[in-house]
Amino acid sequence: MMDIFGMLFKTTGLFYLTPGMVVMWIIGVTLIYLAISREYEPLLLLPIGFGIILVNLPLAGLMEPHEGLLWKFYQYGIHWEIIPPVIFLGLGALTDFGPLIANPRLIFLGAGAQAGVYLTFFIAHAMGFDIREAATIGIIGGADGPTTIFLASKMAPQLLGVCAVAAYSYMALVPIIQPPVMKLMTSEAERKIRMKKSRKVKKLEKILFPLVSTFVIILLVPASAPLISMFMLGNLFRESGVVDRLTNTAQNDLMNIVTIFLGVPVGATMNAANFLQSKVIFVFILGLGAFIVSTITGILLAKLMNVLSRDKINPLLGAAGVSAVPMAARVVHKVGVEADKKNYLLMYAMGPNVAGVIGTVIAAGIFLTLLG
Repeated sequence: MMDIFGMLFKTTGLFYLTPGMVVMWIIGVTLIYLAISREYEPLLLLPIGFGIILVNLPLAGLMEPHEGLLWKFYQYGIHWEIIPPVIFLGLGALTDFGPLIANPRLIFLGAGAQAGVYLTFFIAHAMGFDIREAATIGIIGGADGPTTIFLASKMAPQLLGVCAVAAYSYMALVPIIQPPVMKLMTSEAERKIRMKKSRKVKKLEKILFPLVSTFVIILLVPASAPLISMFMLGNLFRESGVVDRLTNTAQNDLMNIVTIFLGVPVGATMNAANFLQSKVIFVFILGLGAFIVSTITGILLAKLMNVLSRDKINPLLGAAGVSAVPMAARVVHKVGVEADKKNYLLMYAMGPNVAGVIGTVIAAGIFLTLLG
């Protein structure tokens, strides 16, 4: 009788349970708690947390190559470059390029904020990370989750879950991380600078922008095509004004569906063997450093532009150059209002904010071109 019970016990997952799996359960439950209780990027952290739990349930086989359900989601949705570009289609449909078109020089702030990406790439490689892993870690500095996932799936699949969680965590923590850096890097007088009223952008300009951007960016950085093409197509849906059904679908239903099929398999890449390593801690530290450096360099570039131009820019706008849309822009506005209650910076900050999205995609494309 004992032999029978012993054999039955060995057929259960309990027999194969390890301490590492239990640790991963705790991590998964923690992410779910943060998503529900603290509302930290709940649309992604909740399914990621559940995916972590699922992949660390022994014998479930959900990430078994060719057979597991979540493996199929990962293979055909992420590895085959389907889900991240579809996410960008929705983002494009939600994006208003008007503030950037009205004040084109703000695009430089989005580019300047990518310095953290490149600097962290070199630091990570110097610390012993493989050059492709270093590129994946560096892109966290852009605070752009879909781009991070897109690049990691190609360059360092073993770090995909870690880098995705780091990127989305820092996106959620923008209101906590950025304000102290912004106040440290600017004086009160600088934070009180009021922007010149923007001109009204014509509809034709908004229609031409995604078309021209597609030609220019993909011709210069072809590897960025999967993300940029969908981003600009979504924006063209929005600005054309003749495909409301497609725009609404891209913004809502489609975006929600692919978010589910993105978060769960990303979490499922984080099994105990891959995650419980010392280098994972360095990934989070380097990612945080990249994000902070990107904020600093964006502010410094805004200051430099003020030296070279009579038309002053509020340096806080440089902090919006990271890709956390629209959170970074809202934080810039909030810090500006603290210095001057009548200083309305939100719409101006959206310019470098959307420019940062483009800048991070271009950075990913450059990494793929040189290292992919």
